[in-house]
Amino acid sequence: MAGGEARPGRGPEVRVKAAVIELKSVERHYVQGQRKLTILSGADFSLVPGEMVALVAPSGAGKSTLLHTAGLLERPDGGDVILGGRACGRLSDDERTAIRRNDIGFVYQFHHLLPEFSALENIMMPQIIKGLPQAEAAKRAEQLLDYMQIGKRAHHRPAELSGGEQQRVAIARAVANAPLVLLADEPTGNLDPHTASYVFDALAALVKQSGLAALIATHNHELARRMDRRVTLSEGKVVSL
Repeated sequence: MAGGEARPGRGPEVRVKAAVIELKSVERHYVQGQRKLTILSGADFSLVPGEMVALVAPSGAGKSTLLHTAGLLERPDGGDVILGGRACGRLSDDERTAIRRNDIGFVYQFHHLLPEFSALENIMMPQIIKGLPQAEAAKRAEQLLDYMQIGKRAHHRPAELSGGEQQRVAIARAVANAPLVLLADEPTGNLDPHTASYVFDALAALVKQSGLAALIATHNHELARRMDRRVTLSEGKVVSL
């Protein structure tokens, strides 16, 4: 991905990466009976390629709402979501679905792999839906499994894999279509500390090597400190820690 404008100043020219995703003054409200509950209020946030940011906040603070809005699963009530330079907040459902399929990868606490398919087939699935030939989808799926160091488990179904292996397959599936952004909601929350660290290392390496922009919600403060920066939610806004 191309860098942004050069930053003026003395000495060698420094290239500043352009944001791949931006939330601009995003508002998100829910109505409960006669009450309006404000979750996001003028929230601003951006990610650049290759950046891994931890979203750390207590339960109920709005982490999932932020991820769902950034991932175009929910529409902002105000403001906009800019992805790859394109304003997405007011697009049609079909347009938003296409963007999610091609440009956004999702990883959740529970892997949500299709139980009747092998690890390889689970990673092939989003590529085939996108329109890739089966042979090409299989080749990329094999490469991703090798990268995640579980190539030997390609033909095992989810029930035959350990928790860490299942989550690595889920990560590989999330990036199978080479998205611009990866959004993860507690991706290691269901794993023991040793396995969580191992899965996180694989995810971090993938982000850096591929140039993904990743926002990862986590309660694991040790893993959060290993990311490029940390943010939280306060009074509906995204603030740095």
